[in-house]
Amino acid sequence: MKVLRTPDDRFANLVDHPFDPHYAEVTAGDHEPLRMHYLDEGPADAAPVLLLHGEPTWSYLYRHMIPVLTAAGHRVVAPDLVGFGRSDKPADPADYSFARLVAWTSALLFDHLDLRDITYFGQDWGALVGLRLVAADPDRYARVAIGNGGLPTGEGTPTEAFLNWQRFAQTSPSFKVGRIISGGTVTPLDDITIAAYDAPFPDKTYMAGARTLPSLVPTSADDPAHDDNVAAWEVLGRFDKPFLCTFSDSDAITKGGDAVFLRKVPGTKGQAHTTIEGGGHFLQEDRGPELARILNEFIAAP
Repeated sequence: MKVLRTPDDRFANLVDHPFDPHYAEVTAGDHEPLRMHYLDEGPADAAPVLLLHGEPTWSYLYRHMIPVLTAAGHRVVAPDLVGFGRSDKPADPADYSFARLVAWTSALLFDHLDLRDITYFGQDWGALVGLRLVAADPDRYARVAIGNGGLPTGEGTPTEAFLNWQRFAQTSPSFKVGRIISGGTVTPLDDITIAAYDAPFPDKTYMAGARTLPSLVPTSADDPAHDDNVAAWEVLGRFDKPFLCTFSDSDAITKGGDAVFLRKVPGTKGQAHTTIEGGGHFLQEDRGPELARILNEFIAAP
């Protein structure tokens, strides 16, 4: 496996990002160890709030939420998925699979950090990976919140917006990550923020993960992840701990995606589900502090 590592100087002088990097070696099966990056802020002895980013972002996405959460006394852990941010980046698209992304992230969160009593928030691929981990070890979790994300098995009908995104990621000659993320927000990003999202990718050789992940989302029942995702849904169908939906009002890709959780997950009953107004696909950019306050209220609720 050829593995690329973004030089540290690409992350120098990031605006609104006063966080120290942390690293751990992770493995998936018998493959070689990779270095995975994570942020770890707030009181070390507090119950963790786990924030998982999606495609093609990295933990920088949570820079406006982390201070709100730590000010409320929470420990915040925000990893970079393999292929993104400061984490190692396999250079061959064939090195990425849904199962490996889950295994790498599990190695960090469960084996290295041994997180328990987790409040978890996931969006986009942060939901796909994160919900598989909830299903793998639900006893580690105190509560779950999902915004603009899901866990497709391939049996439903994907939105046309998502199919267009899949095709674009696979075929477009140009793949400007910062501009793509700006296109997924209600308020366009400034040049400094766009540069921060471009930072993990010095050139196109680093983009195998960012280009590949859209094609790993199951869109048919014969997808390799179908059976594992169906099995995860069986566990989620019994998950009776608090489960909150915080979808935004301006995301064509995941619009209406909260319905399946409200229908299938027992823990959604009686929760203060919220529509984030003025939020695009990357609602953490558009409404990060508001979303963090909602999570604080979710944690504090009796």
